[in-house]
Amino acid sequence: MLAIRNLSIAFPGPDGPVRVVDGVSLEVARGESLGIVGESGSGKSMLSLATIGLLPRSARTSGEIRLEGRNILGMSERALCGVRGRRIGMIFQEPMTALNPAMTAGQQIAEGIRLHRAAGRAEARAEALRLLDRVRIPDPARRIDSYPHEMSGGQRQRVGIAIALALKPDLLIADEPTTALDVTVQKEILDILDELVADLGLSLILISHDLGVIARSTDRTLVMCRGRAVEQGTTEAVLRQPTAAYTRDLIAALPRRARAGLGAAAPLAAGDAR
Repeated sequence: MLAIRNLSIAFPGPDGPVRVVDGVSLEVARGESLGIVGESGSGKSMLSLATIGLLPRSARTSGEIRLEGRNILGMSERALCGVRGRRIGMIFQEPMTALNPAMTAGQQIAEGIRLHRAAGRAEARAEALRLLDRVRIPDPARRIDSYPHEMSGGQRQRVGIAIALALKPDLLIADEPTTALDVTVQKEILDILDELVADLGLSLILISHDLGVIARSTDRTLVMCRGRAVEQGTTEAVLRQPTAAYTRDLIAALPRRARAGLGAAAPLAAGDAR
C-alpha cells in the first residue's frame, strides 16, 4: 500500500545542507502495523510529515513516497489535500497544540466531513458524535460541545484520533500518541488503535521511543538512528534477536523488568537497573 524508497530530507545549514532523514526505505501492506522507533532527533517525525506532505518549505527531499503507486513527493498542494485525511490520517504527538482552541471537539471532527464529503451540518455532527463514541469519549453527547482546554489529555488525544478517522482513511499515522499520558490512559489509547486496525482493516504506522509500545502494537518494526534505518523486520525478531548494535543498546538501556517483557536477548548494560 505504502512504499518509501531511498527517502532523504535535508534542511539548509550554515555549513551546507543537513540531512535529517538519510536514504530510508520501508513498506506497509494493507492491514499491517509498522512501528518506527528511535531516540529523539532520529528522524521519525520528519519521516511521518513527509508522508502526508507537511514538511516545511525549506525542506529538500529526494527519493519516493508511493501510496498505491502514486508518488506523494511529486504531488501538487491541491492533490495532497485529497490525500490528507481521505487516504492518510494523522494523529499528532501533542493534541493540545494540534487541536484548535477556539473550536469545539464536534466542530473540529465535523469540519473535514463537511468539506470533503459535502455533508450537511446535522449529518456531520451526527458522524462526529458516532466517532466520539467509537474512540470511547465518556458522555460523548456532552463532550461534543467541549473545547480542548475543558478536556483531559487522554480525552484530547481521543478527539485527535476521531479527527484522523473522520474521512475513513486507509492508512493511519500515529506520532507518539501516548506521550505525556499516564500508564492507564496509554493502555486505553493503544487498545483503541488496536481495535481500529482490526475492525476497519486500517494500515498503521506507530511512531514511538517506547519499545514496550512498539512490542505490543505492531507487526513489523523499523529502528532509526541519526536519520537512517539501522534495522527492520518483524517486531518479534527485531526486539528478541536484534542484529544492529544500536538496537541492542536501546534494549540494554531498559530496566531489567521492561527488557524481560520484550523477551529481548540483548546483553545487560553496565549498572543495569534491577
